[in-house]
Amino acid sequence: MLAVTGHGIPQETIDNLVAAMESYFSLPLETKMKLYHKQLGPKFRGYNPSLGSNVDPANMGDIRESFFTTDFEELISTENEDTMAVTNVLPSEPAGFRDAYLNYYRAAMRVGRLLFCLFALALDLPETYFDDKTKNCIASQLLAHYPPQTDPVSDGYVGIGAHSESCFTILWQQPGVQALQILNSEKQWINATPIPGTLVINIGDQLERWTNDIFRSTVHRATNRTGVHRYSVGVFLGSDRDVSMETLPSCVSADRPSKYESITAEDYLAKRLRETYFENIPSA
Repeated sequence: MLAVTGHGIPQETIDNLVAAMESYFSLPLETKMKLYHKQLGPKFRGYNPSLGSNVDPANMGDIRESFFTTDFEELISTENEDTMAVTNVLPSEPAGFRDAYLNYYRAAMRVGRLLFCLFALALDLPETYFDDKTKNCIASQLLAHYPPQTDPVSDGYVGIGAHSESCFTILWQQPGVQALQILNSEKQWINATPIPGTLVINIGDQLERWTNDIFRSTVHRATNRTGVHRYSVGVFLGSDRDVSMETLPSCVSADRPSKYESITAEDYLAKRLRETYFENIPSA
């Protein structure tokens, strides 16, 4: 996990999205459910209610609601049922939601492009190494609302269970509201205290697989026991859909053989989303 300052996203852009997010999640449930992602098709776009996802099979469900989209540019559909290439939907209310949502996304994507360059340099690769692998990269944005949890602490129900991301995440977390925890190398959960003016960067599975564990996925969870509502914004970035997640040649040696099989970025992400929103949901 990294904490980044000087990221270049204007505070006004953040404030506008936070205001829109608070207004949106305050709408009646029946209004939000008009864009329920399971009614819009199998492509994981739209609104997801509390307990509608479960990233950790050991838990009973994620106590958060969210709204998410993937790939804002129009893409050519394929016959692959798992493809993520479909048109997004955005709420018609509150007023100004669309502009606030897209303005933040575009600003965060500029940060993401720079991070790909920095990751390449950290691996002693050319700064442009990932350019041809991220021309139309898988990118999504998720707004999350964590209501206060007042019930006794239980590993069975948390805001979002222990998990790692697909490639890497640019996370804005609400200042002054402690919820995010990181699993350290000693397998202990430690607080990732929100620092005003910073973004959290969580390394994900694609970078872990590419680098043969030189970069390690950030395993994290969130539980809101603060007594106030908590909001966060995640922008998730990966490679182009057809790029293999096999280990980079520079990260393999006789003493360090590859630990991972080859799988495309799209197939890996589709698998993760099926598990989170369908397969890991406990039966009623």
